[in-house]
Amino acid sequence: MLRRTQAALESGLTPIVCVGERLEEREGGNTEAKLIDQFQKGIAGLAEPQFARIVIAYEPVWAIGTGKTATPEMAADAHRVIRGQARARFGKEAGESIRILYGGSVKPDNSRTLMAQPEVDGVLVGGASRNGGRF
Repeated sequence: MLRRTQAALESGLTPIVCVGERLEEREGGNTEAKLIDQFQKGIAGLAEPQFARIVIAYEPVWAIGTGKTATPEMAADAHRVIRGQARARFGKEAGESIRILYGGSVKPDNSRTLMAQPEVDGVLVGGASRNGGRF
């Protein structure tokens, strides 16, 4: 993940770095540990100026293409973990300014409640974008 992110940055792109847990990790109470591990192995390896140029998307693997969506509270909790890791590694300002999106079966009927969470900076719409729905 880190090498691809760095290559995208070197090419002038804005990478969207996706993190998220599988269903068994969520059900086992390991979501936070998985997100921290993914952050430490990938995102934390960036230099601060590189980190300032990325977008992070929390995409629970169990929700991608399944029609299942994290509750707004689940999404907010995951975003808090990610933002906390950003603050710890890159400082308060970087933690506050990083954009963290939610992606995982986002549809017009759930996008507003997800984005109403203070920790959720936006949504990453996948398959539903083909349906022409309003977000």
